[in-house]
Amino acid sequence: MGISRKKPREPEADPFYDMLFNMLIAFVFCFVIALLAFNPKFAKTGDIPAHAEFIITMTWPDLNPNDLDTWVENPAGQVVWFRNRDAGLMHLDRDDRGMVNDVIIVNGKEVVNPLNQEVVTIRGFEAGEYTVNVHYYDSKDRQPVQASVSVVKVNPRAEVIFYGTVDLERKGDERTAVRFNLGPNGEVLGINTLPKTLVERTEK
Repeated sequence: MGISRKKPREPEADPFYDMLFNMLIAFVFCFVIALLAFNPKFAKTGDIPAHAEFIITMTWPDLNPNDLDTWVENPAGQVVWFRNRDAGLMHLDRDDRGMVNDVIIVNGKEVVNPLNQEVVTIRGFEAGEYTVNVHYYDSKDRQPVQASVSVVKVNPRAEVIFYGTVDLERKGDERTAVRFNLGPNGEVLGINTLPKTLVERTEK
């Protein structure tokens, strides 16, 4: 009679490691969904944003339905805005319309991107003054909106050169968030918040 040998029992999987693995999968999934939601153009074309020297970001409260726009003027008087996304060395990388187009379908379910954010990049050095304005383009609830604006110098390391807020009371309001002067090598020579109109002059 042969001797029956039982196959050694395989060790049970550690539930802690299973949980970590599942969390990792969920994180990667959420990251991909967020990337597609924040930048549909990237999802369609695979385009990678070009090198930037300065990044201007304008945000307003999550899930706010109203449409705010970023306007940036360079030293040559060129203005970048949603109808002119390229001007000189500036580019409007993201135009956000509030809650419009913020819902995408994933696996048959609606996924809402709550973030309201616009991004302008400056991709080189042009000496002179830049003006950053916020325009209350359209209102869905007729309520005031507060916008936050930051300007980050990217190279040689990330440095916030400005952060502030502007209050817009009603549709049509325009506020200057910041004006900053650059030297020929991108050095920041001065910052102020003196008002300057861009919208009315540009749309004439």
